[in-house]
Amino acid sequence: MNLFAQHYPEHIQTLNQRVAEIVSREGLAGLIIHSGRPQRQFLDDMDYPFKVNPQFKAWLPIIDNPHCWLLVNGTDKPTLLFYRPVDFWHKVADLPDAFWCDHFNIHVLTNADAVRDFLPKDLEAWSYIGEHVEYALEVGLTSFNPSAVLNYLHFHRTIKTDYELECMREANRIAVTGHLAAKNAFYHGACEFDIQQAYLSAVGQTENEMPYGNIIALNENAAILHYTGLARQNPQHRHSFLIDAGAQFHGYASDITRTYSFEKNLFDELVMQMDNSQRAIIDMMAPNVSYVDLHLACHEQIAQLLLDFKLASGDKQGLIEQKITGAFFPHGLGHMLGLQVHDMGGFLSDDIGTHIASPDAHPFLRCTRTLAANQVLTIEPGLYIIDSLLSELKQDKRQSQVNWDAVALLRDFGGIRIEDNIIVHDTHNENMTRDAGLS
Repeated sequence: MNLFAQHYPEHIQTLNQRVAEIVSREGLAGLIIHSGRPQRQFLDDMDYPFKVNPQFKAWLPIIDNPHCWLLVNGTDKPTLLFYRPVDFWHKVADLPDAFWCDHFNIHVLTNADAVRDFLPKDLEAWSYIGEHVEYALEVGLTSFNPSAVLNYLHFHRTIKTDYELECMREANRIAVTGHLAAKNAFYHGACEFDIQQAYLSAVGQTENEMPYGNIIALNENAAILHYTGLARQNPQHRHSFLIDAGAQFHGYASDITRTYSFEKNLFDELVMQMDNSQRAIIDMMAPNVSYVDLHLACHEQIAQLLLDFKLASGDKQGLIEQKITGAFFPHGLGHMLGLQVHDMGGFLSDDIGTHIASPDAHPFLRCTRTLAANQVLTIEPGLYIIDSLLSELKQDKRQSQVNWDAVALLRDFGGIRIEDNIIVHDTHNENMTRDAGLS
């Protein structure tokens, strides 16, 4: 028995316990979870790539089949309505035959509109969980995505089961093969587009199967935080390479970033020091530690880098308070990771939905929670030469603290980001990315 099959019964038991608790609390008979429907492209006869409802794939690894439904109440064996039409235009899904099947009562749905024949009679006592409320109305449902239910599910899904952790380890192992292939392609002169193709070939997944759009950035493009241009032509001079790319396994995501210098130079030294800073932040992670405090500690690390590499002058606290570090490191330290790349629940202090706001000085944080065992988060400090942000420093007295000549030397390199995927345990942290072989 593989590890996924071994851990899956406990995973289903945990999900059932969560559902039993929230439906009892809210006076519901159960939840009807929709995998989703295809969405037609505007003025076309083709659909956009299908993306499954994350609350659906939490239960089972069906990630590419629309029109499926789950009926769960936490007590009875869950029911799966599996969509398998008669269709000679497209390949239909194979009948389920996997390690998870015995945990569901499975009914084959050959007509998407026939779903109402399989739904409970007392539909007013059930809540629909999904995107297509208008369709849920058509089949007779009257309760849709109750905030109390979603808050509860979001909060608790940040604590991963052993099955989920094993899926995420595998997602990291897959992504690392792609990162190594991309690194090799960069040093052998490939353009951004060809590096992307090398990555996809190595991980064995299509672009639509990626958990997010890969960032493959050469030179100054690395300063664009969500760059997805994929230039077909090589730059005249090759300075640097930033890759932010993941993979998925059974619907769970990995999210990994590395930065490389083409030559041994000052930028390469800065990359190595950023790597050391990132590891230092990871070492601070533990249950009961605030993620906000980790983010603030990261700004101290960035301030020290600015001083060590003579990009700025002054003292660390002053650089932070004057938002000079923020101009070089404008995003948050990282985020929750799991069924989604930016997984839900990062701002919740409890399962009734109490929100923990980001500090006013750090509005782009994606997580403000206190860490707990079996949570999975990214740690991704960065340092970038972003002219639109640095120009603001030139407008006031802060300009005297920035070494503009040193900034100019780094502009062609764009920026640096180092990102690993970390499991918080009671006694230690598990770096899935480095354990999978990416230094």
